[in-house]
Amino acid sequence: MEKLVVTTIVVGVIAYVYHQSALNTDRGNTGFPSKLKTSYDYIIVGAGSSGSVLASRLTEDPDNDVVLLEAGGSDETNPNIYKAGAAPMLLRSDEDWEYYTVPQKHACRAMKEQRSFWPRGRVLGGSSSLNWMVYIRGNRHDYDSWAEEGCDGWSYKDVLPYFMKSEDIQIDEFKISEYRGKDGPLPVTRPNVTPMQKLYIDAGKDLGFNVIDCNGEDQIGFCWMQSTIKQGERWSSYRSFIKPHLARPNLHVMPNTFTTKVIIKDKKAIGVECIRNGRKVRVFARKEVILSAGAVNSPQLLMLSGVGPKEHLKKLGIPVLADLPVGENLQDHFMIPLAFRINTTGPITGDKLTSMWTVKQYEYFRTGLWSATALEALAFVYRDLDKKKESGENSDIQVHTFSAHGLTPPMREFFPVNYMEEVKDKMFTETDDIETVSFYPVIIHPKSRGTIRLRSTDPFDYPDIDPHYLEDEDDVQLAIQSIRFVEKMVGTNTMKSIGMDVNNRFQTYEFCSEHEFRSDKFWECYVRHFTLTVYHPTSTCRMGGKDDPSAVVDPQLRVKGISGLRVVDASVMRNVPGGNTNAPSIMIGEKAADLIRKS
Repeated sequence: MEKLVVTTIVVGVIAYVYHQSALNTDRGNTGFPSKLKTSYDYIIVGAGSSGSVLASRLTEDPDNDVVLLEAGGSDETNPNIYKAGAAPMLLRSDEDWEYYTVPQKHACRAMKEQRSFWPRGRVLGGSSSLNWMVYIRGNRHDYDSWAEEGCDGWSYKDVLPYFMKSEDIQIDEFKISEYRGKDGPLPVTRPNVTPMQKLYIDAGKDLGFNVIDCNGEDQIGFCWMQSTIKQGERWSSYRSFIKPHLARPNLHVMPNTFTTKVIIKDKKAIGVECIRNGRKVRVFARKEVILSAGAVNSPQLLMLSGVGPKEHLKKLGIPVLADLPVGENLQDHFMIPLAFRINTTGPITGDKLTSMWTVKQYEYFRTGLWSATALEALAFVYRDLDKKKESGENSDIQVHTFSAHGLTPPMREFFPVNYMEEVKDKMFTETDDIETVSFYPVIIHPKSRGTIRLRSTDPFDYPDIDPHYLEDEDDVQLAIQSIRFVEKMVGTNTMKSIGMDVNNRFQTYEFCSEHEFRSDKFWECYVRHFTLTVYHPTSTCRMGGKDDPSAVVDPQLRVKGISGLRVVDASVMRNVPGGNTNAPSIMIGEKAADLIRKS
């Protein structure tokens, strides 16, 4: 027995040392320049999903001198960033901007002041250092519609090579696919941590859906989760695209540098103002200023700089340099939480996560429950639930499956949603010996449109974020239909075999008790109470054709009416794509690099 213990310890130590050695190689040189130069060829504001890609690609040319400015700090100060299973613990951390929406008239009724919490990444890697690492590109029809509406060069055929360029697919059966990339810096894997994953897929088969590659030829059906995780660790855009190249002499990465304004002279962007080490600094661009600060911060910066809706800027006393619909057309995915009890011990629970075996399994081998999130499978379906094959139309509903029991009292303090205390009182009442899993249906093409507006001329003052959730009645009806689809899943033989029952009641349902349980009116009430952001904001600096009054940037991502200024991030998306937005944001960074090279 003694010999076995010693052998186990030795093997563990060897594995740990080997892993740390590999980890240090992966993470590269973390040194940053001590000070900014006066000027660069390109200034990129925001080291997130798009900005990191763009900086990496532009500096492949040694003649391009690039500075990448990031308001947040290093991605290594918080160990939970790299720990894949710790993604929920990053929300409301120092690396989160921790935004909140304005009170919602039609939604979020279970939340304090009807305001939704909106996490955004304030760290190297941006929201790709905070998100749940889901890799979904969206539907081919998303991009074809962009092109049809005037965004020349952005059809699915046009953007597919850029998705593939960034990707290193590590799922064996997809390596021969003509839709998957094999030589890019971004690893895409299929993590599996619980036996529930196969059951979700089997439920889809019970319903007559195909098991597909959600990033392949078709999107309608069920698929195993695909994630930007490698060996149990997160791979953000910064880690994938920038860290291996920090030694490039033409790449300066400057964390903890808060950009406050774009300097515009004679309708030309010539530099930026920023705060670094408590001092105001000006940095000038010999070629271009590029905003990659995301769907909240990019429009905020433009408006602070005099580019935005004329009446709004005049009201704040900001000189209007270009009258553009900046901050309009805000779109965001929202989801509805639906929990169900089961009679198996498959899901992740608090006691499993904190067990010595689980902790050491991850510490030594980067495997086990901490090596991935509890998101394990996806479904994409049409509003017409009887249509189970691709029919040449865009998908309407996405369903995330979540294999964790998170409704116990200890989880109350860690739950990153702005719920009222009386809601939490009802929600966090389950005990550890009652197993639950959750489904999160997502409306992936909402019709409601929101706004980002300045609250003041102070760049440190958070803007007013108003997504107008559920303002369009069709979003409500589609949300109800998405719940009907989950009911169908729960009613399959596979789900029934583990004790799942569509008539399970939770105390949170009491907020809608005036309506007949499971009626349309009941579910409408529930949807209006429990409206959760998937934190996928887009389209606030919308791309469009030359004469499109809704457009802020043209198809080359140049800000209309201002030379030397581009926006490269999720804010330029014509409309929010049908899936998680990290992969499309990375694609935008890839394509932007080519647009700039050719200009």
